[in-house]
Amino acid sequence: MPFDRDRFRIVTSKDRYRLRVFLEVAVFLFLALVLRAGSNSRVVWAERDHQAHHRTPSGPGGASARVKEKELSMPFRVGESLHYRVGWATFGSAASLELSVPERRELFGRPAWHLRALMHTESPVRSLFAIDDQFDSYTDAVTLESRQYEMYLNEMGRREDAVLHLIRPGETSRAPAPNVVVPPGTRDPVGALYALRSVDWQRTPEFQAPLYDGHDVYQASAKCENSAEPVAVAAGSFQASRISIRLFENGQEVPKLNFTIWLANDASRTPVEIQAELPFGSVRAELTSPSR
Repeated sequence: MPFDRDRFRIVTSKDRYRLRVFLEVAVFLFLALVLRAGSNSRVVWAERDHQAHHRTPSGPGGASARVKEKELSMPFRVGESLHYRVGWATFGSAASLELSVPERRELFGRPAWHLRALMHTESPVRSLFAIDDQFDSYTDAVTLESRQYEMYLNEMGRREDAVLHLIRPGETSRAPAPNVVVPPGTRDPVGALYALRSVDWQRTPEFQAPLYDGHDVYQASAKCENSAEPVAVAAGSFQASRISIRLFENGQEVPKLNFTIWLANDASRTPVEIQAELPFGSVRAELTSPSR
């Protein structure tokens, strides 16, 4: 069937926000769970309006009495860079995606991983919507919670930047305003994928946790469907764990959004393939080059 440029323009006009959420969340990492290594406990939600309606005691046992914890051992390293080819609908190469770990640093007195995702649409899709986006996550090296989420968006000629400081209810922030109050253990989309890699999917069948995408909080559920599945991508052939992911809002599953991610069964647990079925077409991201 010939390519109908006008039809795609209409869809883009009506669903621009959903398209951006897809590019930000679905392609980049397909969402989010607070995946604390070795823990099978569910995360309890805070209020959805991001406002704390109660205060956590600041005395012994409260938020300010944080017990010193050991940093979690992660399967990635500073300097890692992963490159993906993103296909959408009938376009085999609609966009490029790069995931990287620029640094490990202190952030307002806490050890943090600096994680980054870059995405650029490519021709011919770029003639429909030119998108050059960058997302930076600062993930706590001890708890794997998101501490800071940055969005630098350049979409169809419109620029938007945001630096969001995430805090838990009752927590006193060391960061400058504005702060966003989120449920304990919340992940942003970029940090979520790296947290997924910290999980031993051979022993952990399922997780549930909150996700803040820069606008709203969702609940995400990830389940291991197959712990040893062969996967062939441009970067090579792998044995991988197939993880299915579902999103919920106000207790109801978000319809017509189905995500699957394959994590290699090796020491780095590299994401080798991501697939999604979305209202505006199917999407597949495949690893094209190994880590540098």
